[in-house]
Amino acid sequence: MCNSLAPAPYQASSDATDAKDSRKEYPPAPEPLPVPVMDNHTHLDFRHGLIEVSVRDAMDSAEAVGVQGTVQVGCDLESSRFTVEAVEADPRLLGAVAIHPNDAPVYAGRGELESALAEIEELAAHPRIRAIGETGLDFFRTHGEGLAHQRYSFRRHIDIAKRLGLTLQIHDRDAHDDVVQVLREEGAPDRVVFHCFSGDEELARICNENGWYMSFAGTMTFKNAGNLRAALAIAEPGRILVETDSPFLTPHPYRGRPNASYMVPYTVRSMAEVTGNDLSELCSRLAENTLRAYGSWA
Repeated sequence: MCNSLAPAPYQASSDATDAKDSRKEYPPAPEPLPVPVMDNHTHLDFRHGLIEVSVRDAMDSAEAVGVQGTVQVGCDLESSRFTVEAVEADPRLLGAVAIHPNDAPVYAGRGELESALAEIEELAAHPRIRAIGETGLDFFRTHGEGLAHQRYSFRRHIDIAKRLGLTLQIHDRDAHDDVVQVLREEGAPDRVVFHCFSGDEELARICNENGWYMSFAGTMTFKNAGNLRAALAIAEPGRILVETDSPFLTPHPYRGRPNASYMVPYTVRSMAEVTGNDLSELCSRLAENTLRAYGSWA
């Protein structure tokens, strides 16, 4: 059951240039969750639809369906600066700042990686910045010499998170073994989140053993994502989180269309089916886990 339309801020005007392209239209609003949860990874500064939506409107739309807070995530200096501005503007936001693994070689190539990391550490001192991320390794988009810069940047982000006492949000794409190896070599921070968990049962067991959080996005609803559902089924209940990674990774049956935090309930309901949990109990668990991972929104 869902509403027939997307929330008002996400509805394109009839005279939009490409309004007939349904792939760029936001999906309908879901039925509200019985207990509020948080979206622990979103990019409010990214545009992936027909229209731009303000931070306030985005959060109002999310709150209307039971998503009471989000973690806004930076991927480079520009988006990390935006993140600090956003968390100051709306109390329903916490933030994470970092240089994305695919951007690390770019900064390094310009001779700017060290200065970028220094600014990330400065931005991370803001009291509503609760995580360093997203950082990690990406063997899908970066190859060759760029991987050395990724590894160096990842290690530096781990160090920043540990020294500042912040959560580490990990981007891990086709690099499970290497991410785990670096975490073990460097010594993981107290709180580690595998953003958009993309592993299988083996990685889920490693996370269980180490007390690392696994954050599930709309990808776990995809028909070909049996590995994610299998991982979720064995994940420690106290270590699971939910996210959108919006505007990307829109859950089934709206895959390919732009995503937003108000879409979280679709993924949560799918998670309840996989885990066999009562929906209200799962929502309460997700909210408790998120508060442990990032601290209070108050």
